[in-house]
Amino acid sequence: MSQKRDCYEVLGLARDASEDHIKKAYRKLAMKYHPDRNPGDKEAEEKFKEATEAYEILSDPDLHQRYDQFGWDAFERGRNGFGGAGHIDLEEAMRAFASAFGGGGGGFGGSFFESLFGGMGGGGRDREGRSRGADLRYDLEIDFEEAAFGSKRELSIHVVEDCEACKGTGADGTSKRETCPKCRGSGMVVSSNGFFQVRQPCPHCGGTGEFIRHPCRKCNGEGRAKVLRTISLNIPAGVDTGSRMRLAGKGEGGSRGGPPGDLFVILHVRPHDLFSRDGLDTHCEVPIPFHIAALGGEIQVPTLRGDVPLKIPAGTQPGKVFTLRGLGLPDVRGNATGDHHVAVTIEVPTSLHGNASDLLAAFGAAVKESNHPRLAAIRKKAAAFFSRKKAMDPAQG
Repeated sequence: MSQKRDCYEVLGLARDASEDHIKKAYRKLAMKYHPDRNPGDKEAEEKFKEATEAYEILSDPDLHQRYDQFGWDAFERGRNGFGGAGHIDLEEAMRAFASAFGGGGGGFGGSFFESLFGGMGGGGRDREGRSRGADLRYDLEIDFEEAAFGSKRELSIHVVEDCEACKGTGADGTSKRETCPKCRGSGMVVSSNGFFQVRQPCPHCGGTGEFIRHPCRKCNGEGRAKVLRTISLNIPAGVDTGSRMRLAGKGEGGSRGGPPGDLFVILHVRPHDLFSRDGLDTHCEVPIPFHIAALGGEIQVPTLRGDVPLKIPAGTQPGKVFTLRGLGLPDVRGNATGDHHVAVTIEVPTSLHGNASDLLAAFGAAVKESNHPRLAAIRKKAAAFFSRKKAMDPAQG
């Protein structure tokens, strides 16, 4: 595992920084490197995750104390004797950021470090057993046109919510939840791991502190059921493959009345048979007749906004790229627009009619090699090659 940077160094803080300073430092870095402000920037994404990981430690009194005492070694030991804490992933970082600054979720329930230490602080549940629903990921393929102009989609997804029959209690109408005899209602048990004492959710009651004698028949005592939900998604113009859209509260339902999780939609743009893109810039290839390439003229070229005229100067060579400013893709925030780049190729006619052959022959007879500088240069290089070859072996002609 690679060496992690010091949490205080990541946030640019002194070791005696106050809670308020820690939060302000994290907010500044998170806003600077947030994926929504830096789409497709992997370096910014890593800095966002690194800052969030540091903040989760320093903002939690227990984790803060452990880190100050043992550094990263406090977390490398893992849970239940298994090593390797790993790095926080992007969805966990996004959820932590939203929770820290009013995005819902009520703290860091279900976060990276709760999973590491077995759910400290109740595993995301409050005293009444409510917990935040899980975040969901949905990968959506869209056409190039949808990415260019925006669109509206209806998503059908299966989510887990509280069972309607038992209202999430897991018990039938004749029963109720009783205090768990193993954890005595706390929902947590303590186990020793070397010199650590690790609090974990009670395996008998699943961390709820309660058990059910007569479970609900519809959900088999789970208190949860899978349902199909339809969600409207407005896709803004300018999105690209890898763009992430967060729909707050559209993830799985919370347990026993807890808040729902979020839905993260990851977009994948299908390739187009005419246009390609590089960031906000678009590209296309257009063939032109060789007489226009030689003599110059005006052609119509396709853009996202329809055909536009393009002047071709005389002597245009294959592969020449013309740039049309401001005719590319819009930025998703509406702050900028890319350019459109047209690469021309020379199309040779496949058949000639009338006196076209005679005219072309006359044209060929009138054109000198000096009119074709690239061809003349190749002939010059070839002559030099054979001259050197002959000098190396005079016996060979």
